[in-house]
Amino acid sequence: MKYDIAIIGGGPAGYTAGERAAENGLKTILFEKNAIGGVCLNEGCIPTKTLLYSAKILDNIKSAAKYGIQADNAPGFDLGKIIARKNKTVKKLTLGVKAKLNGNGVTIIQGEAVIRGEEDGYILIQCGEEVFAVKNILLCTGSETVIPPIKGLSEIAYWTSKEALDVKELPRSIAIIGGGVIGIEFASFFNSMGVKVKIIEMMPEILGAMDKEISAMLRSEYTKKGVEFFLETKVIEVTPDSVIVEKDGKTETIEADKIQVSVGRKANTKNLGIETLGIELLRNGIKVNEYMQTSHPNVYACGDITGFSMLAHTAYREAEVAINHLLGHDDRMSYKAVPAVVYTNPEVAGVGKTEEELQAAGIIYNVVKIPMTYSGRFMAENESFAGLCKLITDTDDRIIGCHLLGNPASEIIIAAGIAIGNGFTTEEFKKNIFPHPTAGEVIHESLYL
Repeated sequence: MKYDIAIIGGGPAGYTAGERAAENGLKTILFEKNAIGGVCLNEGCIPTKTLLYSAKILDNIKSAAKYGIQADNAPGFDLGKIIARKNKTVKKLTLGVKAKLNGNGVTIIQGEAVIRGEEDGYILIQCGEEVFAVKNILLCTGSETVIPPIKGLSEIAYWTSKEALDVKELPRSIAIIGGGVIGIEFASFFNSMGVKVKIIEMMPEILGAMDKEISAMLRSEYTKKGVEFFLETKVIEVTPDSVIVEKDGKTETIEADKIQVSVGRKANTKNLGIETLGIELLRNGIKVNEYMQTSHPNVYACGDITGFSMLAHTAYREAEVAINHLLGHDDRMSYKAVPAVVYTNPEVAGVGKTEEELQAAGIIYNVVKIPMTYSGRFMAENESFAGLCKLITDTDDRIIGCHLLGNPASEIIIAAGIAIGNGFTTEEFKKNIFPHPTAGEVIHESLYL
């Protein structure tokens, strides 16, 4: 059977592309070897945020007295019900995505698809015993957890994010190897649940490329909550109940009941058959242009497989660009205003340039920093925590970066993203009316300083 487009991978990029392609009359087939929704919906974004919301409710109950609310008994939780609710949420959303694809006429094939080359103007894809002929391909196979070559790791029952999401019983203590977004979010959850958390990170600060000042402030908040951080520390060996580390030439043993590995993710490019089409790789992923086109004009790649911006919302937009280009519309991918969020309590969010990026590039910039308490709504809802809003502008007074610490940073950051994406100056952005009282007003307040 012949198709206009084959999509390999049913994660955020894949199912978005499938819907857009089918809606515009393209005969579409989608291959998924695991579960529709990909890592994001099944093992990442949605399940982690569901757990973190339960943790946030528990945190709020614990701090109720600050707000004049009496919670006479110590709050408890039912881990089984927390996990069951997470599973129910995931199932409901995955069924919804699948129903939408089916409703648009997308053919869904469960299985591993492999490219077998070209013949008579079509690209051949094999899945099981069947071979399909397609005009175009969109590669959306996502990424997988990086497992570092640490001595002893293969001999113990360590967790990745996948196992941590289905925990049946909480450990008394956990050592998380990796202080990036995934590691810190799980640290937040386990800390709220009463687990003793220890984070081991090779870099000088947590949260990778995010704003360093705000990262340090978040680390300080979690240190107050009892989380231990081991920065600039290298893991050299693990045992079933300990992590042996090295710092400044000295070794130390960090004891923990459970070890979780969260050192990052890598693009899934193997066993796809891309070599049959001569598709070019770049760094740790597939090379694409601004239309999400690979070195083969009829093959596109979106999402984590490009190895560039491993975020679900980036994948959504990349998929739209790819399908629009395939349909003949002039649409190009821009990465200058991609928000990044850490769903801890408090939340962290950033978009655009960081001070560190600008300093490294030798670019002159201006920065305004104000507490989140400049917002009356934030002040009313956050007792004893000031937070931070950092707004960065260039020498033409255009907004080029914004970084936030405080709830709900994830909901506020889009306003700054729109300003950066459209190249607004502070004077232009001032003309927008922000609803009052909202926490988002803090961005508006920063424009006047």
